[in-house]
Amino acid sequence: MSDTSGSQKNQDSKAAKATVRYVDRPECAETFADSINSVFFDGQTMRIEFGITRMDDMKKDQALTGRRYPACRLVLAPAAAIDLINKMQQTAAALQQAGIVRQAEKAPATQKG
Repeated sequence: MSDTSGSQKNQDSKAAKATVRYVDRPECAETFADSINSVFFDGQTMRIEFGITRMDDMKKDQALTGRRYPACRLVLAPAAAIDLINKMQQTAAALQQAGIVRQAEKAPATQKG
């Protein structure tokens, strides 16, 4: 009977140190969205539905109306979801540092007397 746990550990450590090279695909389609319809995490995947708003024709003396349609549904593994969150936090910090976005002010704590 042979012990394969040692060779398995070697394979795991080699996989963990693998170098992954980015290869661009210019033909990859782009999707425009102007809203996030929903974000849902079911314990296994993060699902994000992006939306697009289309306005109805304007009519005199009537309220402006429109419709929101799904434009794309993105499903991420937990590791990719964490990577997305980290990158969005870095982007938010850069936008804040550039003065494009201001940090939301925290409401002062109320004292109970």
